[in-house]
Amino acid sequence: MEALINKFRRLINSHQTTFTRGLSQQINWNARGICIEGARGTGKSTLMLQHIKAHLPIEKSLYVSLDDLYFRQNNLPDVAEQFYELGGRNLFLDEVHKYDDWQTAVKNIYDFFPEMKLVLSGSSILALQKSRADLSRRILHYHLPELSLREFIALRSGLELPAYSLTDVLTMHGEISLQLQEQLVSPLKYMKEYFSYGAYPFILEGEADYFMKINQLINVIIDYDLPEARALEIATLAKLKKLLYVISTSVPFQPNITKLAEQVDTTRTRLLEMLHILEQSQLIHNLRSAAHGISLMNKPEKIFLHNNSLIAALAEGKPETGNMRETFFLSQVGNSGAIVTYPKEGDFLVNGKYLFEVGGKKKSQKQIKAHDDAFVVADDLEHGFGNKIPLWLFGFLY
Repeated sequence: MEALINKFRRLINSHQTTFTRGLSQQINWNARGICIEGARGTGKSTLMLQHIKAHLPIEKSLYVSLDDLYFRQNNLPDVAEQFYELGGRNLFLDEVHKYDDWQTAVKNIYDFFPEMKLVLSGSSILALQKSRADLSRRILHYHLPELSLREFIALRSGLELPAYSLTDVLTMHGEISLQLQEQLVSPLKYMKEYFSYGAYPFILEGEADYFMKINQLINVIIDYDLPEARALEIATLAKLKKLLYVISTSVPFQPNITKLAEQVDTTRTRLLEMLHILEQSQLIHNLRSAAHGISLMNKPEKIFLHNNSLIAALAEGKPETGNMRETFFLSQVGNSGAIVTYPKEGDFLVNGKYLFEVGGKKKSQKQIKAHDDAFVVADDLEHGFGNKIPLWLFGFLY
């Protein structure tokens, strides 16, 4: 126990609280059980440590990572009991899925130590998703997405700007853009930076290794996280990498499932399963028609990489501009909690009501002019007018 406490104290002293993710203000930290889900690299561990440092008594708190070799020989419920007897009341368990039968251990700690608050997190989204039913009565689940443009600006410049609802952006975008630009001198400059380096907080460690870290992140997800959550053969892991590569060179990709299955040397049914796995891992986004539903066996109408940094890291040569614009819109709006589907006309349908066409600043309304609640979303535009809205404003939804 002393070794764990000493590691925690060293770790907490090394973490800064100058920038915190927006999710930190949305979490009900008073709840007895919390689980923070999110893709690798989004900052879950940092969020936990920052909350301890800023809001909790250090002597009553403990952060441990369950991939620590300590837990090869020590039982988690026993560690929780020792910590409780020392006066501990706030137990933070990172990489929780690395502990065998962790769901049972968490249930026991929750039930046997009613004064203990538990905060869980892990880098395998699939493993954590499998626990939702088992722990639903005990644990509140929160999702930490990739950085928004608003958060990226705060991270890079220290400039704290407000977030806006989708309704506010649609109805007051002219006023909002003027308000923001009283402090934000060049939103388009930050937008260009975000397209390459904006999705993951580890950009703070420097641009030089950013893309290499993304490639390492992809390999860890496919080679380690997926096999932990599902029974996958080595051959399937290789095919998942091949599929991701094919998508990365083609997105936004309107797939011919039969041809794609031939390229990856698999069956149609298995290919749809693989696309579902990659989406659950938050490496891709399968955009489906609302009319067809989200059934696993319904093929997506379009396939996107999950964020702009993935495109920048995987694209050979210069990423296609239209792809970067559409991916940005989809990621920012989708991460804000809105439901995005594929429409018959236009590029995106949001919440079953709002139709969007995404393009450059000269983009016309030709394709959507017959529709109510239709908007043109334009890149390279600082201020909008009417139903033409700057693309960068959708980076302020969370």
